[in-house]
Amino acid sequence: MAVAPVSTLAAIEQKVRRLTRSPSTAQLSDSDLDNYINTFVVYDFPEHLRMFNLRTTFSFYTNPYQDVYPTDTASFVGVTTNPLYDFQNKYISVHPPLYIAGYNSFFSQSREQFFGIYPIVTSIASIGFVGDGITQTFTGVINAQQSLVPANLTQQVSLLQNNVLFSSVNVNGAGLAMIDVPLVNPTTGNPSPIGNLYVPGQTPVTPPLYPTDLDPNNNINYATGQFTVTFTTPPDVGRAINSQTVPQVDTLPQAMCYYDNKFILRPVPDQPYTVNFEAYISPVFLMSTDSEPALKEWWQYIAYGAAKKIFEDRMDMESVQMIMPEFKKQESLCLRRTIVQYTNERTSTIYTEQTGVMGSGWGWGYGGGPF
Repeated sequence: MAVAPVSTLAAIEQKVRRLTRSPSTAQLSDSDLDNYINTFVVYDFPEHLRMFNLRTTFSFYTNPYQDVYPTDTASFVGVTTNPLYDFQNKYISVHPPLYIAGYNSFFSQSREQFFGIYPIVTSIASIGFVGDGITQTFTGVINAQQSLVPANLTQQVSLLQNNVLFSSVNVNGAGLAMIDVPLVNPTTGNPSPIGNLYVPGQTPVTPPLYPTDLDPNNNINYATGQFTVTFTTPPDVGRAINSQTVPQVDTLPQAMCYYDNKFILRPVPDQPYTVNFEAYISPVFLMSTDSEPALKEWWQYIAYGAAKKIFEDRMDMESVQMIMPEFKKQESLCLRRTIVQYTNERTSTIYTEQTGVMGSGWGWGYGGGPF
């Protein structure tokens, strides 16, 4: 009785042992074997082949007053449920089209292009105080944000996070600076609308990467402009005390830049919106002997790829050359499905983009019409 072909991790292990002439665990332990297999699956496979089956859509949600969205793990202070947690390792690449709240939006990977459209222009203004040689703590509201917006506008105006600087000069002529670091909400992993102020580059008060507790003596509210700043030494008598900020009108974002494994949105969102785009997902490693690749047909290609890595570590280049023809053949077979899938798409033109009904009553794609 015929039996269906097996494509599990156990079958891949068996084929790799046969290819590498390593039937015994004394020659190649099970743990080392599985490590070779999964290294190829997770790291080599998606770089050799960008499969149609690995392309998917991804969505995350904006946060009020937050313009930069990281994709690492540390930024989320342990909140693994955040959609962007470890995105940079779970997904290989990001692609348009980009939709924000359902609107087809501008996507860029160039900081020069993106900030050419949405420049970061610093507003330098007095906080309303001058130094007296004694006072170190100052409290007030940064008014520059309101003065840049006409009174009849109803949009929320906030200060750009990670771009707040309070500056002055002390009695010895040394510069005084306090910079902002947004507080991270330990429940959501997102920045809050409040940040702490720190002395840049000075120990032991070097800015922490991801603070979660408010410092009552040094903080800034990005939404209202309210601040409390405490310099390490008093500003000199008569010295100006300035704020350097980037006011932003918060509204529905219309563009996104993907750079340095971070998503940057403009305009800065005033509330949660859905951001949706396409991405290549990283293949999942095979955990147990009955695990199978996302597509069962990949199993032989994975076996040849793992065998190739074993031969390379053994410096057995002759064996590498011997299996390369079949390795490339399996690669072509795996790629065939993607090639055929993409042949369904025509090159886009001004005509193929039309999907509506013509004024004469004939719809596009009906295969005929009046002449």
